[in-house]
Amino acid sequence: MAERFRRPLLVIAAGGTGGHMFPAQALAELMLRRGWRVKLSTDARGARYTGGFPHSTEIEQVSAATFARGGVLARLAVPFRLAGGVLSTLMRFRKDRPDAVVGFGGYPSIPALTAAWLLKLPRMIHEQNGVLGRVNEIFAKKVDVVACGTWPTELPEGVEGVHTGNPVRMAVHERAGAGYIVPGDYPMSLLVIGGSQGARILSDIVPPAIERLPIEILRNLRVSHQARDEDGERVTQYYYQHAIDADVQPFFTDIPARMSEAQLVISRSGASSVADISVIGRPAILVPYAAAAGDHQSVNAQGLVDAGAAIRIPESKLSVENMSEAIMAVLSNPEGASQMSHAALAVSKPEAAEHLAWLVEQLAGFGQDEDQQQ
Repeated sequence: MAERFRRPLLVIAAGGTGGHMFPAQALAELMLRRGWRVKLSTDARGARYTGGFPHSTEIEQVSAATFARGGVLARLAVPFRLAGGVLSTLMRFRKDRPDAVVGFGGYPSIPALTAAWLLKLPRMIHEQNGVLGRVNEIFAKKVDVVACGTWPTELPEGVEGVHTGNPVRMAVHERAGAGYIVPGDYPMSLLVIGGSQGARILSDIVPPAIERLPIEILRNLRVSHQARDEDGERVTQYYYQHAIDADVQPFFTDIPARMSEAQLVISRSGASSVADISVIGRPAILVPYAAAAGDHQSVNAQGLVDAGAAIRIPESKLSVENMSEAIMAVLSNPEGASQMSHAALAVSKPEAAEHLAWLVEQLAGFGQDEDQQQ
């Protein structure tokens, strides 16, 4: 009888960056509300992002490594560490068999996806970007479903994707379509976020670009600037020396709240950032990370740019002058800023987590037809 009433188990496997972990968190939140047990399989690096996951999520750290970092000896050890992670995951899966396994990319997802493949468990991957990451590219032909956050996504020949959009965390979803206050002669907020990589160029360019703005805008402006630890002090000092009201931190735990209050967001175009911006509905200036594999951040930004919701500045063309001009173009044009906000909402997919959850339940054999949901 106990087996009959066993709660279904979902294993979510994700690597150690916000781009992988935030959509994983969104799915975990929803599946727990639907009565599933949820286990997160990640490594020590990914564990740093688990603070926002619901407390009932079971966290399992696996042995994983990447060929992209470390010296020769560290890279030689990667296959052995991954093999150890696969073996330990196989043992866990045999003891507590998942009903479905979902990988969100990154090397820490290799053990869970490999074990699921070996045990022939229902499995799928979710790719946040318009270009498959290395790990998702490996598994694209070894899973039952490839869910795509950005559309179109470049996929291997013979692989069909399902466009789900990128799930956003509950804190973002609760602010979907939050009322937008157009720029004007009153207090305004500007949010600067750079992601876990490549935020330095924004720390170099954005503060002096803001300093060049006319005094009638500067006097009303409050800046929230996410800067890496090594850049934080100099960025803070720059704003202070130029009498710019700014809050500089290495990581904001309340980005959804700050974004919903902002008249303008300046950001890299990581998939999660783009999803948050579109779901909340804010004008944006996007600077794609030039070193991103396959230039996928430029692809991520395309939907917002085509809709007229964002200004994209390639890193190769970024300067203090053109950043300042872009900021001015938004903050000095209330009607245009309002149109950008509406355009962002028009291309958003706030139902992405629900679509992904439906796919999981279909995959596991517990779902209903999509048109019967709600």
